[in-house]
Amino acid sequence: MFGTLFSIIFPVFAVSMLGYLYARWRHTELGDANRMNMELFIPALIFSVMSDRSFDVTDYGMLALAAGLVVLLPGLIGWPVARIMGVQYKTFVPPLMFNNSGNMGLPLAVFAFGEDALPLAMVLFMVENTLHFTVGNWMLIGRLLPMQLLRSPMLWATFLGIAFNVLDLSLPKPVNDSIALVGQIAIPLMLFALGVRVAQTHITEWRLAIVASLIIPVTGVAIALGANLFFQLEGQQAAQLLLFSVLPPAVLNYMLAEQFRQEPEKVASIVLLGNLSALLTVPAVLFFIL
Repeated sequence: MFGTLFSIIFPVFAVSMLGYLYARWRHTELGDANRMNMELFIPALIFSVMSDRSFDVTDYGMLALAAGLVVLLPGLIGWPVARIMGVQYKTFVPPLMFNNSGNMGLPLAVFAFGEDALPLAMVLFMVENTLHFTVGNWMLIGRLLPMQLLRSPMLWATFLGIAFNVLDLSLPKPVNDSIALVGQIAIPLMLFALGVRVAQTHITEWRLAIVASLIIPVTGVAIALGANLFFQLEGQQAAQLLLFSVLPPAVLNYMLAEQFRQEPEKVASIVLLGNLSALLTVPAVLFFIL
């Protein structure tokens, strides 16, 4: 079992560590690479997975609803905790809700459950990402930005992929293979970028970060177990939801906090310690579900 866990965890953290070490060695700016990933490589991966006719999108409605609860309910728990600790909810709550379903969730699912698990992981990623750019933005700036979401290539890739799937459409094989090849860039680049961002981040708010790192896995697992029972999820769907529930905070939380000047140093501390603590929580959950 420990050999199995090591074979799952090692590639994910090894690529992230490569990004970390490279960023410590050389000054690294990933702005253009991240933009290409968000606008080209990830949309290509989404379309390639969603349009695959072996993937029936109608089978995952309950999983999507359960994922929505796993994302949103920690916010209700974190709100009073933020007040007790005397910290702004805009700083404390988003990292509890919006996790690393892309950078870490997608590769973990593939290594833990195989290539066939990627569509399920993609459903979880799209739920989290959509909520982050709607509910997350609303929490930070007090209003929704629907046009920002509608301009997202990932959203359009999702719509097109589902349309091709449901309508049983297909592209010429050379075109489809080209899109799939471009999509294969996304996951390793996300992991490498995660390591770079960790190298550029520092923990300055230890107390806040420790509390958040304890709340995330405890509330996540509790909500996921309840959602599995309520929505009667079984097998790989139930297992992936549990893994999804303990993923650490998304780096995007820090990037948005920096953009909107919402105490980015505190958010950075939560994100960094949360990702470091995943070295313990993720293997523990994998040991339970495998």
